[in-house]
Amino acid sequence: MLVDSHCHLDRLDLDYFKKDLNGCLDFAREQGVSHFLCVCIDLAHFSNVLAIAERYTDVSASVGIHPTEPLVEEATRDELIKRAQHPKVVGIGETGLDYYRENTQKECQQQRFRQHIRAAIAVNKPLIVHTRAAREDTLRILKEEGADAVGGVLHCFTEDLTMAEAAIKENFYISFSGILTFKNKNVMELKTIAQKLPLERLLIETDAPYLAPQAFRGKPNQPAYVRNVAECLAELRACPFDKIAEQTTDNFFTLFKQAQRSVSAKK
Repeated sequence: MLVDSHCHLDRLDLDYFKKDLNGCLDFAREQGVSHFLCVCIDLAHFSNVLAIAERYTDVSASVGIHPTEPLVEEATRDELIKRAQHPKVVGIGETGLDYYRENTQKECQQQRFRQHIRAAIAVNKPLIVHTRAAREDTLRILKEEGADAVGGVLHCFTEDLTMAEAAIKENFYISFSGILTFKNKNVMELKTIAQKLPLERLLIETDAPYLAPQAFRGKPNQPAYVRNVAECLAELRACPFDKIAEQTTDNFFTLFKQAQRSVSAKK
């Protein structure tokens, strides 16, 4: 069985499934996906994320504000703690740093990031970290705030081996998305990283509806396609698919301890 460790079920393009989330999730289950982590990126839509998690026994939720989300309702430590009390909320994020675009408000992002880390430690739930073009600051802030106490995951990883290894030392996992399946030269380093890191520290994800795997480039992503990521990882590591599926699933439930292993079913 597989786990999609990072998807945005509240934002999926459901045209193919006649606007029916049930159909989308059922298709993923048919592909062997046993659990979904629906990740929050802003507080304005947290209620939608939580409603989906409450509806399905095999869906968990997170609470957080993406680093590039505009300031509409900022996340204080106490506000995050309050929303994280719900039993379906298994992690804090997505949070982190993204310096990719010019005129990035770095100080604001860093303060937001710190609030998320402090909330995660307070509720003893792992962090879901987005990091892009901000390697040094991401690792520095995680260390300064003592994030290793709860650990977490660097999701949709696209950075270098040095950062991945440093994060693992700080009690973090590394998650690969459909980017791993891409054929362009820029992904070759990422494929090498996926081969070198310890399997017991790896997760897989779709980040749906974004970043569809190579076989579906240009189309909306969906949780069923996490199987493509697992198949690619198995090929890269010359490892049986079943071993990749089993280990990444075990890793997910080891990290997100409050997520419930269950037979895929709607309430």
